[in-house]
Amino acid sequence: MMSYIRVEDLKKEYGKGEAAFMAVKGMRFHVRQGEFVAIVGESGSGKSTLLSMMGALNTPTRGRYVVDDIDVYSLGLDQRAKFRMEFLGFIFQSFHLIPYLNVMENVMLPLAIKKKKSHEKREMARVALKHVGLSDKKNRLPSEISGGEQERVAIARAVVNNPTILLADEPTGNLDTKNSREIMNLFHKLNGEGITIVMVTHNSDCAREAERTLCVSDGLIEEQERSQKIVEYPFGVKTTLEAYPAENVAVR
Repeated sequence: MMSYIRVEDLKKEYGKGEAAFMAVKGMRFHVRQGEFVAIVGESGSGKSTLLSMMGALNTPTRGRYVVDDIDVYSLGLDQRAKFRMEFLGFIFQSFHLIPYLNVMENVMLPLAIKKKKSHEKREMARVALKHVGLSDKKNRLPSEISGGEQERVAIARAVVNNPTILLADEPTGNLDTKNSREIMNLFHKLNGEGITIVMVTHNSDCAREAERTLCVSDGLIEEQERSQKIVEYPFGVKTTLEAYPAENVAVR
């Protein structure tokens, strides 16, 4: 079975000459369709740089990033933007909500370039907000809702286009334990509906929620841990999650 996502010897170098710094040194791994994968590592290890490359936002110095047989960085800029719109949802570490737009308008932002009528876009945003339990907050400004609710707005914005892949950079980094738990429950719900999730996190409890953990150190994948546990989904279903075996660990 062909992997849905393939990262092949991906490298990213910043600077030139003596000032050059290799942030990602040759990462290689697969993610199967429908997996929930956590990427963990110390600050400066290269995990956020990796995620930005997987988000088609940061051109690698070398290597290939392939999604569903699409070699992403062989695409032109317009094609890459279309790829992001059709395949990806991205949740940033900071919520990046526009303060003067209400919740509904923030969720509709990714639809700005979509060729749909205004009422169709509003309906897509309404469905996304219902999905994260914020239908009653659609007319509020970001400053009028809690941090946990702002994160759920960011998630609604990320999934409003019905992406097949959700990339999340420290989605619980600014939240307390209760709100972090709610976000992880929501991720399990989305993953249970078939969305592939790749999440960068410092939080070991959140990392354990994933099926598989990629440990990043000094720009390389050091190991891939398997996990098996019982997860209780927010809608009451309990299931055993067991990760696929590790496949391709980058070598030095």
